[in-house]
Amino acid sequence: MRVVSLVPSITEALFDLGLTENEIVGRTKFCIHPSEKVKNVEIIGGTKNLNIEKIKSFKPDLILANKEENVKEQVEILMKDFKVNVYNTETIEDNYYLLKNLGLLFNKEERAQVFNLKIYEILNQTKINSTIKVAYIIWNNPYMTVGSDTFIHHILSEVGFENIFKNQTRYPEIQTEDLAEADFIMLSSEPFPFKEKHIAELKKVYPDKKIMIVDGEAFSWYGTHIAKCENYFKELIAEFND
Repeated sequence: MRVVSLVPSITEALFDLGLTENEIVGRTKFCIHPSEKVKNVEIIGGTKNLNIEKIKSFKPDLILANKEENVKEQVEILMKDFKVNVYNTETIEDNYYLLKNLGLLFNKEERAQVFNLKIYEILNQTKINSTIKVAYIIWNNPYMTVGSDTFIHHILSEVGFENIFKNQTRYPEIQTEDLAEADFIMLSSEPFPFKEKHIAELKKVYPDKKIMIVDGEAFSWYGTHIAKCENYFKELIAEFND
């Protein structure tokens, strides 16, 4: 089967499930894991600016897309000529069924179940002892955060953080003063690449708050990625459980 993946975390999951470069014939420029394997797969643009003609030239048997990460109009063009599976992964349960579905599609059910069980194990064993109110910032100038209908929100909740923007949806713009309620401000490493200077900027306003850069992939990459973040989450949680 010839597969084109339009989603970085799905590309990673396909390789983790045991597919090879012979089957995965196209991927986006943001599909960076596993690095030693994706380098052998043709790039078909970015997640939101696909090279439609190049994808068509591959004559794929299946294209894998995501409702949030890809542009509806571009996906619909591809649907006219090819089989396209569009996923919408917001919750841990969604992620379970994503992996289960990929396992069924490619006859990798057992391997998919191993990853699903590992993810549940990590999320169940990695919990904060007390309530920590957090703000998770994904963008700078303007600041943008995450609402309750996002995968990031659900990961935060699973490990015991309380998202202070849980009453909002998607990725709202916020002001510095909106962060006042947070005990802990997380600056994500992606999609905006926050650096130490951005921590310093916020420290001028909130000198007593805990502010740190967190691994954006650990919180936002669904599929198999969380199964590889056990140590990261344990170390992060340990800062609050000591």
